[in-house]
Amino acid sequence: MKIGIDKIGFYSPGYFLDMADLATARNADVNKYTIGLGQDRMAMPPITQDTITMAANAAVGILSEEDLEAIDLVILGTESGTDQSKAGATAIHHLLGINPYARAIEMKQACYAATAGIQLAKGHIALNPTKKALIIASDISKYGLNSGGEPTQGAGAVAILIAANPRIMSLDNDAAYFTDDILDFWRPNYSDYAFVDGQYSNEQYQRFFEATFNRYMEDTGRTLDDFNALTFHIPYTKLGLKSLRMVADIDTRPDLFENFNHATYYNRTVGNIYTGSLYLSLISLLEKGSLAAGSRIGLFSYGSGAVGEFFSGVLEDGYKDHLVSDHQTMIDARKRLSIHAYEAMYNVSLIKDGSHQILDTTHETSPFYLKEIKHHKRVYNK
Repeated sequence: MKIGIDKIGFYSPGYFLDMADLATARNADVNKYTIGLGQDRMAMPPITQDTITMAANAAVGILSEEDLEAIDLVILGTESGTDQSKAGATAIHHLLGINPYARAIEMKQACYAATAGIQLAKGHIALNPTKKALIIASDISKYGLNSGGEPTQGAGAVAILIAANPRIMSLDNDAAYFTDDILDFWRPNYSDYAFVDGQYSNEQYQRFFEATFNRYMEDTGRTLDDFNALTFHIPYTKLGLKSLRMVADIDTRPDLFENFNHATYYNRTVGNIYTGSLYLSLISLLEKGSLAAGSRIGLFSYGSGAVGEFFSGVLEDGYKDHLVSDHQTMIDARKRLSIHAYEAMYNVSLIKDGSHQILDTTHETSPFYLKEIKHHKRVYNK
């Protein structure tokens, strides 16, 4: 029985900052951002969008009434959780109106959690082939104004429906994974922003890719020739390109580099969305590329701290017919922020003292958004 991705979609907030504007404000060469990092724009969330609303907004566009009844497992992968105890997945489950006889959990392992959720979902569907699982990766990447990581921020969510006999991509059962206890990126409970050793993290990312890629090839007997595209976790696109160059040469496999460019289309304009970055890259490849049915795609997932995994999937016949059609429209409709407006939006925060806070939602056009904080509870528009 085939199990894999039956539907996939993403949501990104309606505002963005152009890298040229950020470079000017920070007295930096714009090429440092657009070429050195490989980023053109970054999404910026208003205070009315959080992990939960972005997740629901990503999922609502791909789910039918039949899906809502068949889903009995909801997993949120995030490192931008809104509560230390209550899983955001329960709020998402409620907002979307999913069948109440379902499991709903939240998972955390930096940028790897959504991949862990997908692998868990595969086992669940193998035991319950008439059911479906909703996996959502949702995050807001913030490093602070004028920080080294500022140009690699972003916000968004990716929703993935896992099912038997999938219409987009079947997932193979031969993943390779690797864990090591390192401190390349972490955020203690007392800090609003992550701590990161940038160079060390890049080195570990590539070490984990090499370890999992080689282990996968050894275990499966496959070679690079068995792949039509490789996709990567993309905190910024240049890091994925460096990793591709570790195993492929543009002169002998130009197709892999062409498909990599297709696979980073949305990442360049949305920015780093942590858990969803790999799957935003996959959406880019499927929508902007021209891979044939039967093509095998390799996927490298990495979560600092750290866990890495390399796995693969095969595209199904007619997969293009089942992709969401309005992602480009959503991206094109975003509003460009001035540096002043960006910094003002950045500095707005939710209350932390338990008082009543009513948010200005007059500019919200998304189906789901945060309306207020009342009695220590987040109140959402449904």
